[in-house]
Amino acid sequence: MAEALAETVEKNYVHPNEIIERAQSIVSFIRENQEKTEAKRSVPENVFDEILKQGFFKMLMPRRYGGYEHGMDTFAEVAYEIARGCGSVGWVHSICSMYQYLLAMFPKEAQDDLWLKDENACASASFIPTGTAEKISEGYKVSGSWAYCSGVDNCPWVLVAVRVVAEGSEDTIERGYVIAPKANFQIKDDWYVAGLAGTGSKTVYCDNLVVPAHRYLALEDTMSGNPPGAEANPSALYRIPAFQSLTISVCAPILGMARGAYDCFMKEVSDRATRGSALASAGPMAQLPSIHTRVGKAAASIDAAKLLVFRDARVMMEIYESGASQTEDERARNKGDLGFAANLAVQGLDTIFEANGAAGLQLSSSLQRYWRDAHAGAMHISVNHDAVLGLYGRVHLGLPAGPAQY
Repeated sequence: MAEALAETVEKNYVHPNEIIERAQSIVSFIRENQEKTEAKRSVPENVFDEILKQGFFKMLMPRRYGGYEHGMDTFAEVAYEIARGCGSVGWVHSICSMYQYLLAMFPKEAQDDLWLKDENACASASFIPTGTAEKISEGYKVSGSWAYCSGVDNCPWVLVAVRVVAEGSEDTIERGYVIAPKANFQIKDDWYVAGLAGTGSKTVYCDNLVVPAHRYLALEDTMSGNPPGAEANPSALYRIPAFQSLTISVCAPILGMARGAYDCFMKEVSDRATRGSALASAGPMAQLPSIHTRVGKAAASIDAAKLLVFRDARVMMEIYESGASQTEDERARNKGDLGFAANLAVQGLDTIFEANGAAGLQLSSSLQRYWRDAHAGAMHISVNHDAVLGLYGRVHLGLPAGPAQY
């Protein structure tokens, strides 16, 4: 049976170059469903099913369950491409498919629960530790409420951050994560927002939910470089401490949204003529010198952001594949680079959005949707400009990094 499984896994393997090409090939399809996604306030089933069919959720899954174990560099490129089609779809894909790497750190029994019966099993998650996991003989008794659970409408499992307490106590012993089927949670439909409206980032909650011990993973284990799941999954991918990688899943789609906006602007400006006003004469918009400057600045900003993020992801993989680990300086640089790149890409998007005039304000316009989505994504604490560059600066100055996870 094991030999047959190994043969099937090898037969179904998809090369990194092919998975990137697949992502590029469905950008138009995803873009065509933008309005539907936003109106539904979650990723439509046909879109999510296509993403599963193309194998994008298998990039960071263990090979033993049919995954590809691609690197964070391949992951970043695919996340970027899918977000070119739609910010909300790109966000849900990137965030939730990154969790496959985190789920592979759980004990093997938990991985079996997920992937033995469903090779497309995936999880939405909330990393805010607003719930407790009380230690009991059966495992853990979990209670709490967790906001911003992106993709909860699409994923069959939920991962939540918890404070572990002893039975009958409220004192925190440690922090960690538990996973359970979505059916075990209730969902509060409270995601009514101006940006990333189609991510369905709703609140989940439960009360006295019993979770077996093997579906718990300590925060310390995720940062150790040797989590329980590494015994079953020896790839260097699963030795990368979680918070050295998770921010990529926030940053890469923001870059893709900026590029999606750029694509739309370039398509529109090539056929658009100004009607003339007190400040300009009527004529082809593409001939205005100010447009030339803005297009050049936007293109350079997005390209520079991509180079920074893709380089850091590639170097990270090279370091861990060599058997080494990143230094504190390298970790701080990566975190700072990701925040800087997200901010730079959004600045590039702003440059062309400001040039689009009133036409870009129509709710049917993809450009304004990308603009809203990218700004919403850039508000995430993981890429907060002040926080992550402050961290980078402190490390450069030889000061303590502070409480940030990186």
